[in-house]
Amino acid sequence: MHHGPVGLRLIRPRDARTLQRELLTNRAWLQPWEATIPGGASSFDMRVSIRRLLQQHRDGTGHPFVMEYDGEIAGQLNIWGVSRGSLCSATIGYWVSERFAGRGITTTAVAMATDAAFDQLGLHRMEICIRPENQASLRVVRKLGFRYEGLRRRFIHIDGDWRDHHAFALTREDVPGGVLNRWVQGLVPPDAGAVPGES
Repeated sequence: MHHGPVGLRLIRPRDARTLQRELLTNRAWLQPWEATIPGGASSFDMRVSIRRLLQQHRDGTGHPFVMEYDGEIAGQLNIWGVSRGSLCSATIGYWVSERFAGRGITTTAVAMATDAAFDQLGLHRMEICIRPENQASLRVVRKLGFRYEGLRRRFIHIDGDWRDHHAFALTREDVPGGVLNRWVQGLVPPDAGAVPGES
C-alpha cells in the first residue's frame, strides 16, 4: 500500500536488523510509550519478534507491517488482537523513528491500515488505545476522526508500570468512503477524536 512517499507492507524476516537498529537508536524517544512485561526483561530479539508476528499473521490473529518513507523503513505498525465471528474487530499499535516524526507517516499508515482492515480483511471495527500523555498519537486519531470511547484505567503495562489509556475507534459505517480518502479530502469532522473535558 502506498500514498505519496508513505508505504505500508508486510514485515519480512530480513527487516530484523534495520528495525532493531532503529529501536536501539530511538530508545529515549520510544521507551515512554513501549509495552513492557511486568517483572520481565527489557531486552528483545527482533528476529524472534518478527517470527512471532508472522506466525500471528499466518494464524489470522495479527497483521504486522513496516512503515516506509521514500522506500526507507521508518517504523512499524501492527494490527493485533484480531477477533472474528460476531465481533470482527482489531487494535492498531505503532511506532515511528524520531528522525521521521512530523511527516504524516503514522497518520497516513494508520489510515491505510484501517482501510485495508475494513476492505480486505473484512473487519468491522478498529481500535487505537493511547496514553493520555502521548500528544503525538492523540493528534493522529484526531486527524483521522477516530471516535473517543472512554478511559481504560491501568490498561497496558508501559515503560515499567500499568498505564491508563484513552480508547478510540472507527467502524466501517463511520467511513463509507475510506479513512484515507476522508482525511485527504478534509472531510473529518472538526470535533472528531475530542476527549471530553480536554481542550
